[in-house]
Amino acid sequence: MAAALAAGYQEYGEKIFIHLRGAFCCVIVDIKQERVLIGLDRLGQHSIYYAKNNEGLSFGTSADDVLSAIRGEKKLLHQGIYNYLYFHMVPCSETIYDGLKKLPAAHYIVYQGGQCRVENYWQPRFFESNNLSSTSLSAELKCTLRQAVKNCMPTSGTIGCFLSGGLDSTTVTGMLAEVSEGEAEAYSIGFSAEGYDEMAYARISAKHFGVKLNEYYVTPQDVVDALPLIATSYEEPFGNSSALPAYFCARMAVQNGVDTLLAGDGGDEIFAGNERYIKQQVFAHYEKVPEPLRRGLLEPLLKFSPGGLPLVSKARSYIEQANMPLPDRLQSYNFLHRHPVSEIFSDDLLSEVDIESPIELLRSIYHRPADASDLNRMLYLDWQITLADNDLRKVSHTCALAGVNVTYPMLDDSLVALSCRVPSKVKMKGGDLRHFFKSALQDWLPEETISKNKQGFGLPFGIWMQTYKPLRELAYDNLLKLKARRYIRPEFIDKTIKMHQSDHAAYYGELVWILTVFELWMEKRSGNHIHTAGESAKAQLPL
Repeated sequence: MAAALAAGYQEYGEKIFIHLRGAFCCVIVDIKQERVLIGLDRLGQHSIYYAKNNEGLSFGTSADDVLSAIRGEKKLLHQGIYNYLYFHMVPCSETIYDGLKKLPAAHYIVYQGGQCRVENYWQPRFFESNNLSSTSLSAELKCTLRQAVKNCMPTSGTIGCFLSGGLDSTTVTGMLAEVSEGEAEAYSIGFSAEGYDEMAYARISAKHFGVKLNEYYVTPQDVVDALPLIATSYEEPFGNSSALPAYFCARMAVQNGVDTLLAGDGGDEIFAGNERYIKQQVFAHYEKVPEPLRRGLLEPLLKFSPGGLPLVSKARSYIEQANMPLPDRLQSYNFLHRHPVSEIFSDDLLSEVDIESPIELLRSIYHRPADASDLNRMLYLDWQITLADNDLRKVSHTCALAGVNVTYPMLDDSLVALSCRVPSKVKMKGGDLRHFFKSALQDWLPEETISKNKQGFGLPFGIWMQTYKPLRELAYDNLLKLKARRYIRPEFIDKTIKMHQSDHAAYYGELVWILTVFELWMEKRSGNHIHTAGESAKAQLPL
């Protein structure tokens, strides 16, 4: 592999990364040119952290390793804390640490002459041609899926797969069953909570493809026991609550002797399977109404209509969101847009934060692809934020923590390239998400899988907090500790608890989780003598 990389660099120079495929992170040291190149794969299946200072460039796959190479105190950035609350993780290219950065997917670093330059080497090309045959594309999809699973299978060791019962995990499971020499095994997580348990669908999928299903039901006590471990194991605060069930699923596989798990992440983002895509299509209808009618009649009429009428309230909300451009509209339900930031954060933190930075990041990514439809721009945005910065980080880390390798067949380069050739109106037809994918596999997948609503490994944390006292105490104890830090206003933490205890247990339960994870992470990291950038260590400690 190293010899092939060296030969490729000899031929293509900096352009070598365009010709690389699959999941990779690599470093090329050119002694003659006194130049270092560091590249990351197209969808960010690996991680690269780096820091530049007067002594040179430090880099590695671990944030802690890079931080240890930087002299001086570890400093937390207020902007990183703000970004965590906004995204529930800290997206590329920033981190929560001052001076430390993350390399985004499909980018490379050139370090030469004491200067560090970051370049984007790959952009998808989306096609909207009406001349492509859906029949031929459908046949190609199944063959490409089969080969993608084969490409992700190691040459040795025991293989299993995640199975939630959704489209992607079921597809990967079915293909694994077909290409495996013996009986394939799948691993699934359930919850004893209404609206969260998908085990019935996992069983249907396993039976359909003749796969042995291994099941585990996560309990509220499991959350109490494992949350401190999961929250503090990440090198940056990470608030995706499905990390916990992913960990239990991976741990179950390890206990059964599995060396590699195949995960289904990515299908929704390359073949249009998330509910937000169809919701934005609903708002797009309003844009087709002639502007004089919108501005001159509809909006003034609603403005002066009685606000207490339910239909008037819904119409106002619809028009307000429809008048908001993409990708801003995607953040309508973000906690930081539902509440004034001055109500959430302390004045000290806000004085050092650019509150527009998160949405500007989303805009820059959204508008990056050339000649792309709104749907394809949303997909590409999700490749960066939902996949590379969130879901892949979640699954890869929890699998590593459990002690098992993980690969992602749905992110195979050939499969991504195929998805880019499927026209937007075929990917999502009318109100049918994943229309092309489901149509192509309708005679192969279980009917129940095709017709089910998307759920995944979502954790009923907010619901369980209401009924399980130890879990509630764990969360509230950490929220109380968080009050002592000068980041979140204590009165907002009190308000969050009250809102969770009202009729919004699931929605505000997520906010409780995010804040609890942050405090657990801070408490663990405070032992490493970190303080906030812009403040003296003496003033900040103890955390």
